[in-house]
Amino acid sequence: MEEVLLKCAVVDDSSLQRLSIVKMIKDHPNLKLVAEYNNAIETKNGLLDIETDLIFLDIEMPILSGFELLDNLPNKPQIIFVTGKTKYAFKAFDYDAVDYIHKPVTKDRFNNAVTKAINLYRLKNQTAAPEDEDFIFVKSNLKNRKVFLSKLKYIQALGDYVKFVTEKDNFVVLATMKSFEKQLPSERFLRTHKSYIVNLDKIERYNSKNIEIEKELLPLSRHKKNDLVEALAAIQEES
Repeated sequence: MEEVLLKCAVVDDSSLQRLSIVKMIKDHPNLKLVAEYNNAIETKNGLLDIETDLIFLDIEMPILSGFELLDNLPNKPQIIFVTGKTKYAFKAFDYDAVDYIHKPVTKDRFNNAVTKAINLYRLKNQTAAPEDEDFIFVKSNLKNRKVFLSKLKYIQALGDYVKFVTEKDNFVVLATMKSFEKQLPSERFLRTHKSYIVNLDKIERYNSKNIEIEKELLPLSRHKKNDLVEALAAIQEES
């Protein structure tokens, strides 16, 4: 079964409680922290530009409560409420909460809630089984490693080596960019710079000099900008 990695945000006006949840997220192999906020207003604005799968959300906060924040979010990820009060439990599940954790949060209770979120994520995304996805084999540490193209963000040239950056991890192999440029489907991957081949589906923003993929800025060659615009336009037409 494919490993799940959920992008997480933490929202809590208590810095101590927020720090506790952040630490548990960083210690969990299936979670990746992408943002933390101390109020709902900041969260509402921040989440517009950040892809999030799961929010650990406090309820009682100044100005906007956790419930009011959810009422104002156009795209709602999975929610695990983390609060010091039990009185909101019934209302929490009106918001399709994955779980409702009472403070102080123990590691076991945290892991139990995360397991529910992972199982729900798998259930919602099981239509595309990894076995049916496109992939290539990459020789790394004397072994052939399967890399699913949908999880590959970009490839970077490092002298005589090539660095693969995926949603799960990064690794380096002894190879040339040209060899992988031939293997990767041209409608999904583009060489945007002499040192970079990027997954077009992962591009979030770009300008005349850079491409942004999950807050990483990658260089864009001046003579490759038109190729990029045309490739992205072709993808948009297909969708």
